[in-house]
Amino acid sequence: MSPRVAGVDPGTVSFDVCVLDGGEIVFERSFRTVDVGADPAPLVQALAQQGPLDLVLGPAGYGLPLVPVAQVGERELALMLLLREDEPHGRVGVGGMRSIVRALIAAGLPLVFGPGAIHLPTIPAYRKYNRIDMGTADKVASAALCIADQARRLGVGYADTSFVMLELGGAFSAALAVDGGRIVDGLGGSSGPIGARACGALDAEVAYLLGAALSKRTVFSGGALDPRSEGVQALRDDPRLSEGWLALEEGAVKAALALTAAVPAPREILVVGRSASAVVGALETRLAHVAPVRPTVGLKAAAHGAAIMADGLAGGGYSALVDRLGIREASGSALDHLRLHGADSIRLR
Repeated sequence: MSPRVAGVDPGTVSFDVCVLDGGEIVFERSFRTVDVGADPAPLVQALAQQGPLDLVLGPAGYGLPLVPVAQVGERELALMLLLREDEPHGRVGVGGMRSIVRALIAAGLPLVFGPGAIHLPTIPAYRKYNRIDMGTADKVASAALCIADQARRLGVGYADTSFVMLELGGAFSAALAVDGGRIVDGLGGSSGPIGARACGALDAEVAYLLGAALSKRTVFSGGALDPRSEGVQALRDDPRLSEGWLALEEGAVKAALALTAAVPAPREILVVGRSASAVVGALETRLAHVAPVRPTVGLKAAAHGAAIMADGLAGGGYSALVDRLGIREASGSALDHLRLHGADSIRLR
């Protein structure tokens, strides 16, 4: 019997849900993140009403090595969120994420929490040195969708897929390299190019000078958008905002080019995310010499990808894709590869 499964994408702007039955989409819905942070009940109810579900790939933030719900305690929650022990309480970034996850757990849903890129055995250890965010769990899910999509369109096996994925979200920009149907490198939203609302990778000197002022709020600030702008479209259409547009566009180009060190001959550059449609035309021109640039259909790519992973984990038609990604072999924590002075003093809450 084909599994009925769900995936959840905890976006900065929206929480998205996708339900698959026999590998086909039967339900999709979005919730404003700010609303779900204040009251997770509508999200929980939407999932419960789609039951009985065989498996739900839950919102895992920075990721866990495929941990089932029964094994999620305070340490696991802390590793999903990566909040410093001294961080003031309050809703920063994905608002109320801890309470959302707890509400999903309390609902008795068949949850499992999947890995970020850093947990995957397919990325060589040396590429993980001093990295945490090589792509959060939802970016891994988006890559799963892109692998399935490319394999279908080009009529090739999962092992023959190859691309650089640019995810240009409502706040962050990130990039993943996929070669042979496996994630082999990544630049996560907080370690990659500037995003629409988030600063991307920080100059270490900036981090040093900020000192105690450096917080999660910092990570979610400083993006290409003018704080008064409604969205990325405004960057492209308003000449006064041209520098922000160039920062976003060129940052994505640089990330794609950087990842060709890991995947030298990608079949395509695949672009997903809330801001993708506004930027894809410019990327087609600037990356044409690398590979064809193609947008991936649908705003709920990460939720759809999470549901695809859940289907594979539950023994459905995407089992071979999950095996290829090495999801079941994920291990460790996001903090395992820090080699710099002071890393042993990190305390999470």
